[in-house]
Amino acid sequence: MYLSLCIYGLLFFFYSFLGWLIESVKGLIETKKFVNRGFLIGPLCPIYGFGSLLILFLLQKYANDIITLFVLSVVVCSILEYFTSYIMEKLFKLRWWDYSNRKFNIEGRICLTNLMAFGVLGILLIHFINPFVLGLISRMSDKLIIVTFVILYLFFLMDIVVSYEIINKISDTAMSIKKDSTEEITEKVRKILVKKGGLYERINRSFNYEATEKMLKDISDKLKTKAKKTKSELEIEKNKKNKEVKKLKEKINKKKSR
Repeated sequence: MYLSLCIYGLLFFFYSFLGWLIESVKGLIETKKFVNRGFLIGPLCPIYGFGSLLILFLLQKYANDIITLFVLSVVVCSILEYFTSYIMEKLFKLRWWDYSNRKFNIEGRICLTNLMAFGVLGILLIHFINPFVLGLISRMSDKLIIVTFVILYLFFLMDIVVSYEIINKISDTAMSIKKDSTEEITEKVRKILVKKGGLYERINRSFNYEATEKMLKDISDKLKTKAKKTKSELEIEKNKKNKEVKKLKEKINKKKSR
């Protein structure tokens, strides 16, 4: 039982690293420079690890039905990616990715082109990648599997704690800057993080500031719209009350004149 958990743990770390590698290469192609993507400081993208394990647990039985496997891989990954984006945004008021500029996206959190890629990866995972990785793990002794997992797990926990603390400080910094301009807020945060250097600079490079900037602007616009609506409603209510008072005064004056 414990050995099986350790094996699944190694699969999680392997696919998290593979996901980080994919994202880094994609960033290198798009921006022509290395970008260490992801929430964590280390070379891991846990969303890929969780996504891979979900596919292995839930979809292994569809291995012989390629179309069903493809479609369900898209469904599983879309749900995971959407809610990961939503939860992280609610926790930190920041976004790590945004697909608003791509066709067929939902709130910028997921998009059709990425999901098609995840569908293909789901097929490759079950038919080729996972059998190969399990073959490598099977060559390791039980003791080596357990020791390797424990070491990786401890580093992973440390990474989560440190990364969470840094992200919280960055969020606090962003919220403490009293500016009306989203652009000024974003630029100020960048400067503060670059000055801090080290781990802060690595996290700073990982953020999708354009997405965060857009999110803050959307929030600001919604608040302004709500404020205008409330002000308008108060004005209408005030005018209504004034008319009622005026009518009441007129009635009183008529009674007095009689």
